[in-house]
Amino acid sequence: MNKELIISSSAKEVSIALLEDKQLVELHKEQKGNHYSVGDVYLGRVRKMMPGLNAAFVSLGDDKDGFAHFLDFGPRFNSYSRYLRLAMNGDASAETLKDFKAEARVPKEGNVSDILKQGQFVLVQITKEPISTKGPKLSGDVSLAGRYLVLNPFESSISISHKIKNAEERARLRKLIQCIKPENFGVIVRTVAEGHSVAELDTDMHLLLDKWARMTRQLKTANSEQQLVSELSGVPAMVRDELNDDFDAIYVDDETMYGDIRSYLQTISPERVDSVRHYKLKTPIFEQFGVQRDIRRAFGRIVTIRSGVYLYIEHTEAMHVIDVNSGNHIKAGNGQEDTALQVNKESAHEIARQLRLRDMGGIVIVDFIDMAKSEHRKELYDYMTEEMRRDKSRHTILPLSKFGLMQITRQRVRPVVEVDVQEQCPLCGGSGTVKSTLTVVDDIGADLRHLVGAHTHRRLTVEAHPFVASYLRQGLWSQRMRWMRELRIRLGIRASESMSLLDYRFFDADGNEIVKQ
Repeated sequence: MNKELIISSSAKEVSIALLEDKQLVELHKEQKGNHYSVGDVYLGRVRKMMPGLNAAFVSLGDDKDGFAHFLDFGPRFNSYSRYLRLAMNGDASAETLKDFKAEARVPKEGNVSDILKQGQFVLVQITKEPISTKGPKLSGDVSLAGRYLVLNPFESSISISHKIKNAEERARLRKLIQCIKPENFGVIVRTVAEGHSVAELDTDMHLLLDKWARMTRQLKTANSEQQLVSELSGVPAMVRDELNDDFDAIYVDDETMYGDIRSYLQTISPERVDSVRHYKLKTPIFEQFGVQRDIRRAFGRIVTIRSGVYLYIEHTEAMHVIDVNSGNHIKAGNGQEDTALQVNKESAHEIARQLRLRDMGGIVIVDFIDMAKSEHRKELYDYMTEEMRRDKSRHTILPLSKFGLMQITRQRVRPVVEVDVQEQCPLCGGSGTVKSTLTVVDDIGADLRHLVGAHTHRRLTVEAHPFVASYLRQGLWSQRMRWMRELRIRLGIRASESMSLLDYRFFDADGNEIVKQ
């Protein structure tokens, strides 16, 4: 499978499209000047305690306070608090945590007032960006993510990504990390680390330890809320996470960003620097690579699949609802049951893509076409589970209910991607209503009387939308005949499919258009 990143930069935002085998599967929009990104670490100050919610609001130095529940501060909060005091007092041992004695873990049954007080400084990390009127969601359990590894301070465990299935590879990676892991740091080995050498893992480890040391040195001079660690923005983060053997190329239309990405790749993967290409054609980059076409097709309320199957997608405050319709799908197999299974599997493939593409989170309810056989329902569930494996967001899929409904929960850490693919109606101006055909006929009659009276035209032709033209000609005693008798003129009616329902034109006896005054 080939993967390509297409990056379009404008004055206000950066749009990032991920293509898999030339098909759009992810779309991210990042506002320039955005204050918060998932993974950013802040020195915050407790602004307000909420005992009833067992939570606290934490000021990050901006207008939107972050929110954290007691459980979000994690079991290692006491160790982080002691580290913070040492770092702010300039203790050099906080940079390496060598000989650091971990504090007692915080029990899950505690209260927020047991660990926090108003005005207290806390070390927090953003786990969910601001959405709508809500501020960012915070965690007191800080971790630093690299390309291959995730560093967890005040831990000692080594965890291997469950997506690495090979037992020998898991054992190899665990042994390597045990050799390079420093004291008082735990490590999570990411999926992309599979097959990589100890030198590459060691380099990634030292980059993360340097980041921790820089953060510690910043705390020495900190006296108010501020950002300490800035996580990679959308573009480098996607480059880091998607860079594997399947990755083909990165196309970017901004020269500065092109240079930044090359510099970043020079650090983490020098052999891939040449895969970054500066797009210089006049055609917009999303048009050139077919991204804009895919967006128009994929972001409407109705999503059509090539076989004729289509999906209705509705977003509500509580959940997302997807209805599967067979449309004009041609029957295949041994009857209705086989056709239903085929339609449902085609829909499942597109639904898995839509969840990634729109970044839909929370509860998703899918109404599949009913199937009577339990083995078919199990086959569809297994197929959906397999299709969702490429989705990096944490998700849970439940088997089909007896009503044919499948429930999916999916984690969302950023606002849902919304693309308006509708245009304002040129007839109603967005109001949703237009004048009736009878009103248009009255307008034509009034203009006819004006032309005959003011300009003495005796032979005229009206050109109008086919519906209106048909109405004017219908019947033995048509509206056209009534106008001819009333005004004593010869009147022709001509239909034009290029005209809108409410538009019409007049032509004189020589075929010249008469401009309405």
